[in-house]
Formats: sequence, structure tokens, C-alpha cells
Amino acid sequence: MKTVVLLSKLADELKLTNLTPDIDMTKVELTTPDINRPALQLAGYYEHFAYERVQIIGYVEYTYIMQMEEKERTTSYEKFMSSGIPCVIFTTLTEPSAEMLDIARKYNVPTLVTERTTSGFMAEIIRWLGVELAPCISIHGVLVDVYGEGVLIMGESGIGKSEAALELVRRGHRLVSDDVVMIRKVSDVTLVGSAPDITRHFIELRGIGIIDVKMLYGVEHVKDTQAIDLVIKLEDWNKDKEYDRLGLEEEYTEFLGNKIVCHSLPIRPGRNLAVIVETAAVNHRQKKMGYNAAQELYRRVQENMSNKRGE
Repeated sequence: MKTVVLLSKLADELKLTNLTPDIDMTKVELTTPDINRPALQLAGYYEHFAYERVQIIGYVEYTYIMQMEEKERTTSYEKFMSSGIPCVIFTTLTEPSAEMLDIARKYNVPTLVTERTTSGFMAEIIRWLGVELAPCISIHGVLVDVYGEGVLIMGESGIGKSEAALELVRRGHRLVSDDVVMIRKVSDVTLVGSAPDITRHFIELRGIGIIDVKMLYGVEHVKDTQAIDLVIKLEDWNKDKEYDRLGLEEEYTEFLGNKIVCHSLPIRPGRNLAVIVETAAVNHRQKKMGYNAAQELYRRVQENMSNKRGE
């Protein structure tokens, strides 16, 4: 399924002023995070024109249009507006003339304006569209911000994911999503998780029901989005299975082509999952900062063995 964003949502999120309110923006779909500044098109060159992109007219393009003769300006702008573009956004306190707005209405092209500078607005809209239009999947799990690390807790239904998340919230950490996590690939190295709108800030506890974490514990205990740094898979203890006890070699799981460090955590009665998750998050951050406790232990053992051989 192709990901799209409605122009009306873009206008609301970036606080754009709509100069053509008679055109229905809820029917205009944006399909690419890229944008275009149509300087060449306004000069008459339409080869390789990315007409499907949001078109941004800055101060340079605006002054170029306005210095044209009236007939030339009308012809140029008509050709531009009739090319199938989704919308036009004017920046840096530039506004289209009444004639340009009439042409926009003629071809049903929404025209908007922002007070922000062109370069700053371009960076903001590309970032926002990049997140909204990123490849996305839904997985069963719980996402929590633990000491700034995004920890995705996975496992079979009823194994204790939500209970672990609730204990983490009580210990001062922040819930992002319970039960269903929407994962977006915003770059080749970054996955961002969020909750579906309908379940945001809610946790389901078997035997109790639904609780609203934001209302119960406060706004400081929830978060809308979080980069995923670590995956913890909860599983029933299997005495016949060998579990990693040192952590010299990292294990990974993959989402949308991106690899994330993954730990398999066996569950037995009496284990404090929240403390273990906290420790895993801090240890992961420590590794990113260049210190690996397992490697340090290995170094000490090797050094001790070398010293004994030298005696």
C-alpha cells in the first residue's frame, strides 16, 4: 500500500496560511518527501520536471515572476499551474497577486503562504514529510523510552510486556506505545516508533482493563515518538536452551532492512523485568559510548592468563 499524506494535514502541522480556501485540500495527496523550487519551469524549461512534488516559490522565484511583462507572466504561470502540481507554497513574506490566485483556482491548485525563510522552511517540510511518508509496518510489542534509549519489548501475548512497561513508567520512564507499535524507517540507520492514534497513551492490563498512563501518571510519563535503539524479546525459560551469559557478540533483529541490537530474555518467576530492562538500556548506551563490560572482562582474563604464564 502506497503511503500518502493529505495536504490539509501538512498545512495544519506547519501552520500554513491557505490563500485558496475554496479549493478542498483534504482531497490533495502528497506522495513524496522531496520538494521543488520551480525556477527553471517559470523560465520555460519543463524537461525532467518533478510535477508530483510540493512546489515552493521563494523570494528569488517571486521577484523573477514579478519582473516579467504581464502577458509573459500570465503565460508562464498558466503553464506552470496546469502541469498537474499538488500545491504551491510561497515563503519569506511573498504573496501571489490576485491574477496568480485566479490562475490557481482555474486549475484547482491550492496556494499557501508561510512567513518562514525559504531555506529554513525547506528543511522543516522535508524532515516532516520524510517521517510521515517513510516506509511503515505495525508489530506486536511495547515501546518505552528508558534513559533516552528506545527499548522495544516483544514476546508472546500474556508474557508480561505491558506489566514491565507499567513498572518502568512507575520508575520514571516514558511509554510510547503498548500492544501495537508503528515502526517507520526514516533513514538507513534510524527506525522511529509510535502508537496508533486510537491507543496512544493506553496500556492494557489483563484482569484490570485499560488504563490511561497520561491521565494516571502525568504527561511527563508519555511520549509520542521514539527512535528504536534496542529490542528485548521476552520468552519462557527453557532449561535445555543455551543463553548468552557474556554478551561478547551482539545479536540483531531486522525491521524494514535496518538491523537493531536484540537481546533474548528468559522469563522465570521472581525476575524483576523493569530492572533488567533498565540495565540493558544503560549497558547499550555505554557500549555506544565506547565501553563494553564483556570485552573488558575478556581483556582482564586474557591479561591474567598471560601474567600466570610469565611467572
